[in-house]
Amino acid sequence: MRHHLKEARATLALALPIVVGQVSQMLMGITDSVMIGRIGTVPLAASAFASGVFTLFFMIGIGLLAPVAVLASREHGAGSETAGAVWLRHGVVLALIASIVEIAVMLGLTAWFDHLGQPPEVIAAMNPYFYTLITLSLVPAMLFQVFRQFAEALGQPWVPMAIMIGGVAVNGVLNWVLIYGNWGSPALGLAGAGWATLASRMATLGAIYLWMYRAPAFRRIWPGGAWLAGLRWRRFLEMLHIGVPAAVMLLFEAGAFVSAAVMMGWISAEALAAHQIALSCAAFTFMFPLGLSMAVSMRIGKAVGEGRLAALRSIGFGALAMACLCMILSALVFSLAGPWLAHGFVDDPAVVALAAKLLVVAAIFQLFDGAQVVGSGALRGLADVKMPAAITFVSYWLLAIPGGYVLGLHTSLGALGVWIGLAAGLAVAAVSLGLRFMILTRDPRGAGGPLPA
Repeated sequence: MRHHLKEARATLALALPIVVGQVSQMLMGITDSVMIGRIGTVPLAASAFASGVFTLFFMIGIGLLAPVAVLASREHGAGSETAGAVWLRHGVVLALIASIVEIAVMLGLTAWFDHLGQPPEVIAAMNPYFYTLITLSLVPAMLFQVFRQFAEALGQPWVPMAIMIGGVAVNGVLNWVLIYGNWGSPALGLAGAGWATLASRMATLGAIYLWMYRAPAFRRIWPGGAWLAGLRWRRFLEMLHIGVPAAVMLLFEAGAFVSAAVMMGWISAEALAAHQIALSCAAFTFMFPLGLSMAVSMRIGKAVGEGRLAALRSIGFGALAMACLCMILSALVFSLAGPWLAHGFVDDPAVVALAAKLLVVAAIFQLFDGAQVVGSGALRGLADVKMPAAITFVSYWLLAIPGGYVLGLHTSLGALGVWIGLAAGLAVAAVSLGLRFMILTRDPRGAGGPLPA
């Protein structure tokens, strides 16, 4: 028991600044939703749809860049930080290439938005926001993730956390100026929120780069002017071996929520706005298990590098227990304070009432959501990504989306039915990923798992 508590404390120490940083990023989204909601239901629905599409592609990028944390932490555990710095250079190049490709794809998709059955007024309102948010802010967002993950893998998570909190403050002030037309600025409405997001992401990227460039902890391994030196196709392929399945896994999960948003739009603009409110609240509390997932991935990767294979289960299941406790507490808040939370976003009584009902469903699937993300992070630390990708495909695209479609559009449940389908998919994913981790760590020194010899 003492060993388990020791590992749990170490995981929590790494996860805490990551969680705070992730919460700050969610506060940026929630701030956008609250401020946009004050100018109307249609702009709020438009921001929900545009942000859903952006999140889908951003999550793909996060998956592709996940090897930076996994491989750098493994080198750190083996005592080779210089070798770990190689993954920083490769990660920066991969982030640039991936973001440019994703921008081109997303711009191409704009021609199809009119065919997705969304309310015409929502499509008309979202285009300026979508173009600003997508075409310009994806590059700094992706590059920031590379620098942040590398710093966290080397045990330096606190400054990235502070930078992300600063980005939230910048975004909030610029929202107030640009959305509503304060300090002499024209009132840009929804488009102003997009420009505020762009500016804050550029600011956070510049801040983390300057910190890492000057910090003594990185001075010995900083590439300097040699960012393109020593690049090898073999290393890119090694990153993609982990990153592509991880990206596919996140694509299945994020795609499920984007599909849910599309189905909400088929129901009504009010349903889409309520979906955005409930999803913002659920995503906020999700940041704690997500931070634990990122921390457990790096700690398991480091433990493998150190050869401490017997500690893998203690690290994984300790994080799972902490995530479940947090999700139980958030479920109670959603169940008891749903109407109050929804009213903080918008004044429309119909939207508030529906969002409160969706938060009750969110209270139920919170536990499963926390368990599945910690399970996937633990498996990613073992470089086991192909089977988890298959599990998420089955859970979301063979169960959650078809179930949500049937319950939401062919029964009287409506928007509630869509969320019940999502909850069922999360439950299956949580159980399956947990069992997968148990199987691979049952005999970590055997040949049954993806552990190095």
